[in-house]
Amino acid sequence: MSTRKPDAGSLRDDGCMDAQLDQPSKQERDPDNSPVNSPDDSPDDSPEREQERIARVYRGWHGGAALARYAWHRPDIVLQHAMRARVLSRMLADTVGTDLAKVNVVDVGCGTGGFLRQLIDWGATPGNLVGTELQQDRLDLAAPRTANGVRWHCGSLAALPAASADLIAANTVFSSILDQEVRQQLASDMWRVLRPGGWSLVFDFRYNNPKNPHVRRVTRSELDSFWPGERQQYRTLLLAPPISRALAGLPVLATETLAALAPPLRSHFLYMVQKL
Repeated sequence: MSTRKPDAGSLRDDGCMDAQLDQPSKQERDPDNSPVNSPDDSPDDSPEREQERIARVYRGWHGGAALARYAWHRPDIVLQHAMRARVLSRMLADTVGTDLAKVNVVDVGCGTGGFLRQLIDWGATPGNLVGTELQQDRLDLAAPRTANGVRWHCGSLAALPAASADLIAANTVFSSILDQEVRQQLASDMWRVLRPGGWSLVFDFRYNNPKNPHVRRVTRSELDSFWPGERQQYRTLLLAPPISRALAGLPVLATETLAALAPPLRSHFLYMVQKL
């Protein structure tokens, strides 16, 4: 199942990386005003219910005024992108290698394609890249912004062949999924698509946000339970959004020093595991 912040999506390529973490939200409710994750829900339809819940959340706020604080030109956002790119580039070089031209990549919940465009900038071949989404409107934005050759798929990972990817990524996807069984199913689907020797990559949140019930943190132990790989890498990064905004007017060195000296203040992580 492709469930990235439906998108499920990345340092969200559309500027939503931290919006999930510190955006106040109301309790999402279904049409009859009962909680979305009702204990009476049948396990058989939980994936569909969870996908619809995520889609409703995004329809409710995506593109609104709340995103202004995540505009691409804001100093704190520019710094976050740079810090993430620095850590990501190191991890990719240590895992899939420094030559991305022949690496086959699947981006789960690709949003408007920002992660794939970053890989193209680093040398990936567009024809080797696949972006999956649950929302067609995100793909409609991704295609014209991205180099020709990238393949786009609206729907679940079931349509992708097994053992076809060298790298499969989920950027701020798992934290959008509240249902644990749906999280596990997504992890299983990603592992099926990954070839032996390939790498799974997750970028997501370390902490819950008490003001936003629509997201739930992802722990390293949970990721370890999903994928039985022996080779793993885990890096924490990025100051929590309220802190990074407060420091936005200071020299970059101040922000980077605090992030280096106070790991508990880092709100995100990058995790990679190899399928043997």
